[in-house]
Amino acid sequence: MIEIKDLHKRFDENKVLQGVTLNINQGETLAVIGPSGCGKSVLLKHIVGLLNPDKGCVCIEGRNLNDLKISELYNIRKQFGFLFQGAALFDSMTIEENISLPLAENNYGYSKSELTNIVAEKLELVELPGIQKKKPAELSGGMKKRVGLARALVTNPKYILYDEPTTGLDPIMSDSIDDLINNLNKQLNVTSIVVTHDMFSVKNVADKVSMMHNGKIYYSGTYDEILQSTDITIQEFIKRTLV
Repeated sequence: MIEIKDLHKRFDENKVLQGVTLNINQGETLAVIGPSGCGKSVLLKHIVGLLNPDKGCVCIEGRNLNDLKISELYNIRKQFGFLFQGAALFDSMTIEENISLPLAENNYGYSKSELTNIVAEKLELVELPGIQKKKPAELSGGMKKRVGLARALVTNPKYILYDEPTTGLDPIMSDSIDDLINNLNKQLNVTSIVVTHDMFSVKNVADKVSMMHNGKIYYSGTYDEILQSTDITIQEFIKRTLV
C-alpha cells in the first residue's frame, strides 16, 4: 500500500504540491488526472523518492521514505517500475540492452544468458517477441512505449508508475496500450498509478480516479462518478479532454 500524507513541494516561489493526501491500495489501478502543471509528475517523483517533500511524507508499506537511509531507499525503488512519457530509450543501445539496463546497473548478478532469457520473457509480456537486436529508431511510437514498459517490468516490480502512457499515440494504439496495462495487472497483480490527460484511457484502465487541482487532490472517485459530477472545475477539465 502507498500512503501519501499532506505532501508539500515548492520550487522557488512556485508551490506545486500544497497538501496532497492519497492512499493507493495493493492491486489497484489509480488514474491521476488534472491540467498541465498541477503537479502530477512531481507527485510521481515523490512516490519513488526522487524528490524530497518540504512537508508531509510518502509511506510505502508503512515505511516513511523520509526516514530511510540511501541503501534502504534504493531497495524500495527496486519495487517500482517506471514507464516514462517518451519511453526514454537510449538510441545507441539495442532493445535488449535497453531492457536489461536496470539489472546490469544495479548488480542483480545475472549471467549474460540469464539476462537474455529475462529480456525475451518481458518482450513476450508486452507482445513484442524477437526484437532484441533492433534499435529504438527502427520502432514505431507504440512499440517504443511497449519496450519502455518491458524495461519497467524487468525487475519484477510490485508497483508500476505510468507517466502519460498514451500521449502521442493514435486511438488504436492507445487502446492497445490500455489493454496491455489491464492484462499486466491481472497477470502480475501489480499496483499501478497512471498519470494521464486521456479520459478514454482512464475509462479503460482505472479502478479509481483522483483529480489534482491547485496542488491538491480535488476529487476522488470512479470514472463514472467523476463523469457525472456537477462540479464546474471537473466538468471544464472533462470537456477539454474529451474533444
